[in-house]
Amino acid sequence: MAGSSELSYCADLVRRHDRDRFLTVLFAPAERREALFALYAFNVEVAKTRESVSEAPLGAIRLQWWREAIEEAFGRDTVRRHAVVRPLTVAIREHGLSRVHFDRLIDARMADLEDAPPPSMGVLEAYAEGTAASLVWSAIEILMGEPSDAAQAAGRSVGLAWAYVGLLRAMPHHLRQGRVYLPDELAERHGVRRRDLLDLKPSGALAAAVGELASRARDELARARASRAGVPAAARPAFYQASLVDGYLRRLAGCGYDVFDPRLALAPALQIPRLAFRAFAGRY
Repeated sequence: MAGSSELSYCADLVRRHDRDRFLTVLFAPAERREALFALYAFNVEVAKTRESVSEAPLGAIRLQWWREAIEEAFGRDTVRRHAVVRPLTVAIREHGLSRVHFDRLIDARMADLEDAPPPSMGVLEAYAEGTAASLVWSAIEILMGEPSDAAQAAGRSVGLAWAYVGLLRAMPHHLRQGRVYLPDELAERHGVRRRDLLDLKPSGALAAAVGELASRARDELARARASRAGVPAAARPAFYQASLVDGYLRRLAGCGYDVFDPRLALAPALQIPRLAFRAFAGRY
């Protein structure tokens, strides 16, 4: 793997803050990598909004700044002097990316400024689609242009699976900040008490709720793979994160769905060889 001194600003930002997506880009065609790094660097910048501000109104201002930067990238000659905005603008214009995916991602990130949990799985699904599936769809456009129906559907499923597992992995971190992403619907069904969550207490009830969300992630992966034959080979680097989700799900199951188990902070064994094998086999 190249050292950080050999990477562009965007590539290094992604390497440091989104290692999993960084690894998937290494298996994309060389001429598409910088555009993918710019896309994923944009996601890093937007995703860290909550951690970067002291109060919600400041977060809203930051997200508005990104809305305006995206508007300019799609509609004006001038480009903001920003280390991510400039290469992202190049990617948007060279690859004809769809603005709707960027707008939806920023809209979805507004939910990060609230501490209240999503009331239902439907609301969490919409959040996952906005924050993760939108990114997959943009990556597909970079790799192959307008996606086929099969690629669109499979991309949505991979994005949902990625978001669900990501939220489970980040649950202790979010709870320490007073943020709850476990839907009320799931918590009530399994008897999870909000107070216990915020006190960082593992329980059988929480493990059951986590297990159900993990099962939904597996179902989404199965849907994505059922459509694999219809996904053009050119688009598949946008889907390689699916193999990383497999590893995280295995680790989660091995920990008894206890999100506080310290082993979850470790990268799954053989992560890179498994990713490489699937990439070279054209699978995800």
